[in-house]
Amino acid sequence: MANTIALRKQYSTLLDEVYKLASLTAVLDGPNELVQEGANANEILIPKISMQGLADYNKQTGYVVGDVTLEYETKKCTYDRGRMFTVDAMDNIESAGIAFGRLSGEFLRTKVVPELDAWRLASYAQISGVTTVKANLSDGKTALAALRAARGKIENAEANLATCYLFINPTVYGMIEDLDTTASKKAIEGFAGIIKVPQGRFYSKIDLTANGVGGYAKNAAGLDMNFLIVDKQAAIQYQKHTVSKIITPEQNQDADAWKFGYRTVGIAECKDNKKDGIYVHTVAGE
Repeated sequence: MANTIALRKQYSTLLDEVYKLASLTAVLDGPNELVQEGANANEILIPKISMQGLADYNKQTGYVVGDVTLEYETKKCTYDRGRMFTVDAMDNIESAGIAFGRLSGEFLRTKVVPELDAWRLASYAQISGVTTVKANLSDGKTALAALRAARGKIENAEANLATCYLFINPTVYGMIEDLDTTASKKAIEGFAGIIKVPQGRFYSKIDLTANGVGGYAKNAAGLDMNFLIVDKQAAIQYQKHTVSKIITPEQNQDADAWKFGYRTVGIAECKDNKKDGIYVHTVAGE
């Protein structure tokens, strides 16, 4: 009788991953040296300086006395999301570590990052007092005119275009780029960066799913955004609390399983005196 030798199965370490881009809004993460912890866990305090302008100098009495005020405004974190996964220890062995070993990376890349981007961009669009324009951009000329109007508004407000990021729908960007004129090239120059945002992350308003499959969806009153300009000097973007928790089967008192938990708390807001540094352009809607 011929020998029968069963070869041990080798599981491929390749994973059929979903296409997803990395974080698109991370460029707006600001320096947090001056941000104080708030009295409550979900608050941060932002320093705000006000002062008086120049006055006439008097040769007899000298300088006019001026006042400088440094106070802190309280901003509340409005994003608090999390999820806990459980993977049976035997399942993890049989899948050569893929089930748990790749879980955290895939979860962050395909679930956390897109939702955080969509929430941040929609949050800027919903800030009261920022410039919001609604219009359908049917071709490159209308898109170019809309972008030039936005640039003019930002620059006339004395915001620095060099610290402003242009988030733009890839189709709208393509229409402007296809014009291939001096005017179209000039319109997209001078920004701190140009970031093409897939439509699935680019709504003026979203709903965060509370339970079940989780994630987010376009709000019934939300509109597709054509482009969004955000001055990094205006944005208050800060993840105050991010915890990634891994519990081994040995540490797990409830089951012979690995557990992966993730929670993040953050804010996407605007400084009160810099609302002119945000410009929202959406489709006209119905």
